[in-house]
Amino acid sequence: MDGGRDQELDALLRAIPEGWTRAAVAGRAWGVTRATRAGGKVVSINAERLGATEQLGANVWITSEGPILRPCEVPAEKVIQFLRAAAVGYSR
Repeated sequence: MDGGRDQELDALLRAIPEGWTRAAVAGRAWGVTRATRAGGKVVSINAERLGATEQLGANVWITSEGPILRPCEVPAEKVIQFLRAAAVGYSR
């Protein structure tokens, strides 16, 4: 990832509360879980659309060079788009 994208990913992660929360994304309800481990060096994001089977997840490794996004079976851009939409909902 580049520097601008690293800063964006960092800001998006900070917008997601720790633990389980509800988020509205594209008018649909999602359950989002954020778990921080390894002394803050790994952040896991798991999301499930409530009442449906759609899911996504990712781990983000926090390194001295910046965050490294490791999506789980979905494209990285889909994770970023989801985080952008969820972050808007959390900021309201």
